[in-house]
Amino acid sequence: MTTTRFFQIAAWLCLFAIIFATISPISLRPRDFLPVDADRALAFFVMSALFVIAYPRYFLACAVLLVIGAGAIELLQYLAPTRHAQAHDAMIKAIGAIAGILVGWVANRLRLRFLPQG
Repeated sequence: MTTTRFFQIAAWLCLFAIIFATISPISLRPRDFLPVDADRALAFFVMSALFVIAYPRYFLACAVLLVIGAGAIELLQYLAPTRHAQAHDAMIKAIGAIAGILVGWVANRLRLRFLPQG
């Protein structure tokens, strides 16, 4: 398995885990080990960094979709009767996504500069 393929699989698994945690009933959600806002931001940070690293040629598309996706995933909570979408939560997720996008972009730049191509 190539490194790129690894990051692609990890990014999609992370997205599915976030969607599950977002729309599942509270009783099925994984326990937060950090304050709730930090947990949300960290999840989107990791997912966004993985997507940008996995798809470096599609940086702009990833960036736009990840930030918009933060709000869209929050809106998915309307599908679950025990969950409630909030603008504050969407903003925290978007901030985490933006930070992850920047870290992924820097990682890609460093990879191009310092690792042999081929």
